[in-house]
Amino acid sequence: MLKIYGRANSINVRKVLWTADEIGLQYTREDWGRGFRPTTEPEFLKVNPFALVPVIDDDGFVLRESHAIVRYLAAKHVRTDLYPAGLARRAEVEAWMDWGQTELHQGARAPFLGLVVKMPAFQDPKMIEFGIAEWTRQMEMLDSYLAGHGPYLMGEDFTLADVPAGLSVNRWFSVPFDKPELKAVSAYYDRLAERPAYRRHGRNGTP
Repeated sequence: MLKIYGRANSINVRKVLWTADEIGLQYTREDWGRGFRPTTEPEFLKVNPFALVPVIDDDGFVLRESHAIVRYLAAKHVRTDLYPAGLARRAEVEAWMDWGQTELHQGARAPFLGLVVKMPAFQDPKMIEFGIAEWTRQMEMLDSYLAGHGPYLMGEDFTLADVPAGLSVNRWFSVPFDKPELKAVSAYYDRLAERPAYRRHGRNGTP
């Protein structure tokens, strides 16, 4: 059986949980990371020497990195609706996933860790302000794109492209700061919430 290592409130672990539920997989999960057993313990380092979650053990095949994991799971279970077989469309999905992990996520880091986690290293108001400005800029671009190309990032089809973005959108609405009105993003958020797996692992009250 598939085993997932990582705390269920980690945004990267939630990508794996959401994807696994979309596919309909059975799995077990162990809490590791902030607030639980530290990933620096020897037991965890045997699984992932980089000391980060998530990690999966799929009947002896061990894999780290959330985006690699979700692509592997979708490909293994031939979910071409989530991860297209055609090279060009698959590359588009991967491009959105990369954007969700880099540009979209980078701005969110300081506001989330400063305002929600209250991490001491992220209490500089200027750092938080800069993060909010960059996060807002990326969200406004997302809003513009969805307004013209939605309802999902790949048009009419929900795919893995929506997993990183969908969790960042949930975080956007959950972190307390003044936000512009983004009608297309709000509609996207509501549409994602029609999916049971997103309600379990995305829009579930956890930033």
